[in-house]
Amino acid sequence: MANTYTQLYVHFVFAVQNRQSLISEDWQPFLYQYLGGIIKNHGNKPYIINGMPDHIHALVSMHPDQSPSDLMYRVKRNSSIWINEKRFVKGKFRWQEGFGAFSYSKSQIPVIAGYIENQKQHHRVKTFREEYVKFLEEFEIDFDERYILKQIE
Repeated sequence: MANTYTQLYVHFVFAVQNRQSLISEDWQPFLYQYLGGIIKNHGNKPYIINGMPDHIHALVSMHPDQSPSDLMYRVKRNSSIWINEKRFVKGKFRWQEGFGAFSYSKSQIPVIAGYIENQKQHHRVKTFREEYVKFLEEFEIDFDERYILKQIE
């Protein structure tokens, strides 16, 4: 698109199916690289990707031609296929339906990137659910408790 100039930073949060802690430290760095590759291959720029064994945070500079939903569909679909092909987990790996997407201005990026980088420290005092609900409340997003991240079954 000629003469289109944007600056769209989106913080994505998505979880492993049933919030199971399946992402092992053994292959986690490879997963983050793979996720970054998917993001790049679809015209976006990954700023930082990090997470915990049960969920991922990704800060992305979005291209205006792609919607957040389309990007997350591709990221989750392609990465779950890759994880299953590599047999990193017993059984079938799946991401949970849905995701969080929170937009930020350029001036907020260093703080958000630091937050994402320090996931292990944050989760020493706050659960993933508490973290996620806090994002929804801070962004004043209406939500139904029944659909906030399935509990571990």
